[in-house]
Amino acid sequence: MTDPIRTRRENGILEVTIDRPKANAVDLATSRIMGQVFANFRDDGTLRVAIITGAGPKFFCPGWDLKAAAEGDAVDGDYGVGGFGGLQELRDLNKPVIAAINGICCGGGLEIALSADLILAADHATFALPEIRSGTVADAASIKLPKRIPYHIAMDMLLTGRWLDAQEAHRWGFVNEILPAEALMDRAWTLARLLESGPPLVYAAIKEIVRDAEGRDFQQTMNKITKRQYRTVDILYGSEDQREGARAFAEKRPPVWKGR
Repeated sequence: MTDPIRTRRENGILEVTIDRPKANAVDLATSRIMGQVFANFRDDGTLRVAIITGAGPKFFCPGWDLKAAAEGDAVDGDYGVGGFGGLQELRDLNKPVIAAINGICCGGGLEIALSADLILAADHATFALPEIRSGTVADAASIKLPKRIPYHIAMDMLLTGRWLDAQEAHRWGFVNEILPAEALMDRAWTLARLLESGPPLVYAAIKEIVRDAEGRDFQQTMNKITKRQYRTVDILYGSEDQREGARAFAEKRPPVWKGR
């Protein structure tokens, strides 16, 4: 048996690969491993960006492992820290995550992808929420997808389970870029290196604000920002990095971010 989750690290970038032949489906044990991997990523001050992808040329992730479920994995079992796939409910994950979709991405796999901040797709990638056909609900997608793409398109996916190709997913806005399959991971790493070079405290503030703003109106969120009621904003406004950003601008040089 091989490890169902492989990781690769380069400086401040962590690549996470789901590797469960044949389809990279996620059972309870794999979900718990993923949760620990992403919790460690969140808590490691030397890591700044994560990439999540699937092994092989055909599947990113089809979501829940129905074979494991038939053998006793309960759908309401212990998914581990972060919920299903380790990302969806992981608290205070204030670092950028890139999903590199290398193939079929459906069900819980699409919900994992929607938990990322940026989504790149190979040109042969396909997307769907087929839970309706197995008599269950795509719970996280029912919450997230109508906020990301037009309501009627999200409801079409949820109610019919129909498949979208990469081009349609890009057209509706939940895929950032489409790449030839052989260029997907190079592009993901290029983007990750760009983010790695950026200001981590600013990224943290952006992610906390965006996450919290989903449940608030505009003025409530603005009041929290200006009163420094977000922990990440308070840290940023008193940081060396903020002073460095101002100095670098005045001195017409690239800033040197230290994350403090």
